[in-house]
Amino acid sequence: MKTFAVAAALVLPVLASTLPAHAQSGGATPAREAAQFDFLIGQWEVALQPKIGSLAKLIHGQPTLTGSWKAWRAFEGMGVDDELRVVDGSGNPVTLAHAQRIYDAKAQRWLISSLDVYRVRFSSATAQWQAGEMRVDGSGTSADGKPMLTRTRFHDITADGFKMRQDRSTDNGASWEEGALVIVAKRVAAKAPR
Repeated sequence: MKTFAVAAALVLPVLASTLPAHAQSGGATPAREAAQFDFLIGQWEVALQPKIGSLAKLIHGQPTLTGSWKAWRAFEGMGVDDELRVVDGSGNPVTLAHAQRIYDAKAQRWLISSLDVYRVRFSSATAQWQAGEMRVDGSGTSADGKPMLTRTRFHDITADGFKMRQDRSTDNGASWEEGALVIVAKRVAAKAPR
């Protein structure tokens, strides 16, 4: 009897992993909302405008940050996988971020996990399509290691471009630095190479 219990404990998890999985929408077909991030699919040229203090701007000027953003359909059509690369005015790497976005049909929202590769930091967010914009609420860590909340809007979305504006809070939402980062994206290609 003991041998049977041990065998069952070993076999059942393996058997369960071979059973067909049912997609969130009740079958293999993604929910129609899983197309809400399709505007991001392709290859983009981006210009970043970080908010900097007036004294720093007076001394150093507005930094020139540019880069590319590439995105692909993922997770059997239920999500998007994307990569953002940013360089400074001299071409030095500043940011490499990789995000995975999946639509949760049951919760009716997007779940997003992002990795800041150079700083080895993960952040998480949820998103919903509202009034013609994708609105994202996230949490992570600031550059100086403090807990940080973000609220982000993807707006002015067209076939050839979009804008992204991000506000940040390092005091758990008591106050916000509005427009801490603005990104303007212009389409380079409808498909992005991996």
